Amino acid sequence: MKMRVKYLMMLSILLILLPSAAMANDYPTHAGEKLGSGVANIITGVLEIPKTMIVRSRTDGIGYGMTNGFFVGIVHAFGRTLSGVFDVTTFVIPTTSFVQSEYIWDNFDQETIYISPQSR
Repeated sequence: MKMRVKYLMMLSILLILLPSAAMANDYPTHAGEKLGSGVANIITGVLEIPKTMIVRSRTDGIGYGMTNGFFVGIVHAFGRTLSGVFDVTTFVIPTTSFVQSEYIWDNFDQETIYISPQSR
């Protein structure tokens, strides 16, 4: 009876430790990617202004794109920059970014979308 309890304890400890050991190999990679994308979003956040102007001009016309696209681009620039700041400050915590296209050059022909924490 004591041997069974001993083996069950060993098995339960292994089952608890093995998944965390497997995740530990990917953790530095994910933390580094989050830090890198955060820094990139801080630096390139201002490029959201011309990007949004171009996208809005293609879909709604040049006049609308140059006026409304400019102001919406300012909002997106703040959003991408703040998302980058959040990613840099919390890179040790494995979460996903608030910005749907992780970098500004991903899907450059689409307007930026932000994801709520519930849908991530």
